[in-house]
Amino acid sequence: MTLTPLAPSNALNDDPRRYEHLSTIRLQDPGAVARAAKARRRHPGPKYGKQNFIVAADHPARGALAVGSDPVAMADRRQLLDRLQIALANPHVDGVLASPDIMDDLLLLGALEGKLVFGSMNRGGLAGLVNEIDDRFTGHTAAALEALGADGGKMLTRICLGDPDTVATLEATARAIDSLAERKLIAMVEPFLSVRENGRVRNDLSTDAVIKSIAIAEGLGSTSAYTWMKLPVVADMERVMAATTMPTVLLGGDPAGTQDEVFATWEAALALPGVQGLTVGRTLLYPQDGDVTGAVATAASLLDRRSEATE
Repeated sequence: MTLTPLAPSNALNDDPRRYEHLSTIRLQDPGAVARAAKARRRHPGPKYGKQNFIVAADHPARGALAVGSDPVAMADRRQLLDRLQIALANPHVDGVLASPDIMDDLLLLGALEGKLVFGSMNRGGLAGLVNEIDDRFTGHTAAALEALGADGGKMLTRICLGDPDTVATLEATARAIDSLAERKLIAMVEPFLSVRENGRVRNDLSTDAVIKSIAIAEGLGSTSAYTWMKLPVVADMERVMAATTMPTVLLGGDPAGTQDEVFATWEAALALPGVQGLTVGRTLLYPQDGDVTGAVATAASLLDRRSEATE
């Protein structure tokens, strides 16, 4: 597919200079990012009975710009910021998961008021890189996330049994979990068993492989007190969720099938014990029909928000 333009009702502004002020601020007043973070109203925090809805926007930082068959769908930063602001404007969207560059833009735009904030920590395993499994921590640090007033950090943890770089990734992940826990910040761990095929890394999405990745990932670090899992929706999610007691958010991945089919699989998985919500990016930011507002609203309707009735 080629990138579907935003539906007319979603468009913020088609002025090519609409984000020029961000460049001006970055040039003349880079300290504005830290001030915006300090002044931001924070989210009250996750609670039982209210599943969280987090929009993911850290794909470009590892060179993953594709959505479906469009290899550069996420290349236009103005379009990405438009789509993120549309999503975050929905009051049922609780927060964002982003790389430092996108996080800073959203802070300057004032788009993160009252939102959960998760930083993306390891972006060194570039898509297609010859040593992609050596996924170094080149993004947010735990100290930087604490200074930003963030709620936690996310780490992609691909486990390739045929690649010697896996052990270094596991060690770095364990250190990051400990560093976050020292600051009482959530470590959102996204594990996969991965294989190399024709020179490229592919994540094994079989049920047994996902369960094995959980078993390895949830044992990393000297404490799991602040660890969450970020897991794909695969076949037999009942068995997958039986593999962990940790709060779990579901990821969207690169969308396959129709939007209705994807939403149906999410709805079934969200009903399982331990599932704390969604952390989804491309599926909602780049929906097949271009209607970001509608895709976000549909996803929000799937969440269990029982605690809101008592607030």
